[in-house]
Amino acid sequence: MARQARLVVPGQAHFVIQRGHSGRVVFVDDDDRRQFLDALREASAEHRVSVHAYALAEDETQMLLTPSDALALSRMMQMLGRRYVSAYNRRHGVAGTLWDGRFRCAVVEPGDALLKALLLIDGHGGFSSAAQRSGGPREPVISDPPELWRLGNTPFEREAAYRALLAQGVAPEEARGLRHAALGGWVFGSPAFLAQLAAQADRALRPRARGRPARSASPHTR
Repeated sequence: MARQARLVVPGQAHFVIQRGHSGRVVFVDDDDRRQFLDALREASAEHRVSVHAYALAEDETQMLLTPSDALALSRMMQMLGRRYVSAYNRRHGVAGTLWDGRFRCAVVEPGDALLKALLLIDGHGGFSSAAQRSGGPREPVISDPPELWRLGNTPFEREAAYRALLAQGVAPEEARGLRHAALGGWVFGSPAFLAQLAAQADRALRPRARGRPARSASPHTR
């Protein structure tokens, strides 16, 4: 069966996941993570992709990214992968790929859905973009989406509101839904948002329901 084309919508946020090959460790320490962020800064600037959030776990990366055009996201991820893998292999004296195939992503609806994706990524703790939205130092690679600016009129108000949302977390079913959408290449959002995108896409936007469709009753049966 042919591989489904990746859905990328310019100007919309995408929840991106890239996993290590067979669970391989892709970040040995924080020096690796800082090297990844350096490569991310260069690649996103060159290909005009806005970076809203990141979480760098031992065996996986999660990011929230908005591409400026249909090809920007793939080109940025290719450049990021080449630069980081090359630097990682040199530093650790190894060879070969780090990643489990191509990256996965879901288009995320603006508003509440996007804020949930942001909180899910930042909520991983550890090496993520959460600190700078909670009063920590700002990173040049990060640009806050409008959803953040709506949390308050001053930086202090926005940081306090965001800390409260982080402490509350994302409901487990919504976290599972976001991850399922990203790994499947689907859309995370409302039916109205899916209907809006349907006119732009030449592929399914969500998985089909399992099982056979219900059969209509025969007019000759009672």
